Amino acid sequence: MSKTTGFFDLQVNGYAGIDFNQDDLSAKDFHHACAQLKEDGVDGILATIITANFEEMLTRLDNIVRYHKGDPLVSEIVRGIHIEGPFLKMQQGYRGAHPEKSILEAMPDQMNELLNAAGGLTKVVTLAPESDKDMRVTRMLADMGITVSAGHCNPSREQLHKAIDAGLSMFTHFGNGIPNTIQRHNNILQRVLSVREHLWICYIGDGIHIPLYALKNYLDLTGFDRSIVITDCMAGAAAPPGRYKISHIELDVGEDGVVREPGKENFAGSSATMKKCYNNLTLQMGISEADARKLTVDNPRIMCE
Repeated sequence: MSKTTGFFDLQVNGYAGIDFNQDDLSAKDFHHACAQLKEDGVDGILATIITANFEEMLTRLDNIVRYHKGDPLVSEIVRGIHIEGPFLKMQQGYRGAHPEKSILEAMPDQMNELLNAAGGLTKVVTLAPESDKDMRVTRMLADMGITVSAGHCNPSREQLHKAIDAGLSMFTHFGNGIPNTIQRHNNILQRVLSVREHLWICYIGDGIHIPLYALKNYLDLTGFDRSIVITDCMAGAAAPPGRYKISHIELDVGEDGVVREPGKENFAGSSATMKKCYNNLTLQMGISEADARKLTVDNPRIMCE
């Protein structure tokens, strides 16, 4: 793809062997990851910082800001920051790989600390609406023009409607960040689909987090105009299978591309590239190039304008 029409990924935790969620991320390593992203046809990303010890999150946000200011390639590729956590649902299954001990209730003062550390680069914040009392953080972020996305959550329909009224406008990696066993009808999937006209819906397009036939079903419901495909990739993307980290979490990337914590069954990010996701859409699912471009090129840009 040309420079003006390359992929745009709203959720990148690491790339090309480099974990963005490390305290000692170096300028050289971050530059290397951005160079590989550009080589792989990606014009822009949101560098994603996930739940960790609060002070560590502040340090990692500051790292990205410093390198963004000091490196023209980084500032070209990194169009902003996605803060995923720490205001998530603590319950097993919903929190995914986010460490339970670092998950917090949403508080405006702490959100402001994160925003200050991010130096004005925050574009998206993922939180659990049920952790946000009176939707104070959601309303504050929306008033700042920051996209508020629900994720790793299990709000009621009433809580979802209140969050939407307060400015919630997106849902993070729909179909993931939930337990394997849920109620057949009264579950987060059905609740979100019931308000889909109010939300942008993001999907991990690696064919692993969501089987492609299920992704096709979801896209039939949510449509191409308000859906976005992401990678949610970690350091194992554009890198060989093996052992990697995201933050302090050890991860194994198998020959099949599946990313798991050793000894656990749940997924922990993906090793997919945007090109892989695009090919899944067009070659495996039969989606037109025009619609695939909406999902991977055009729509994610809208969220960062």
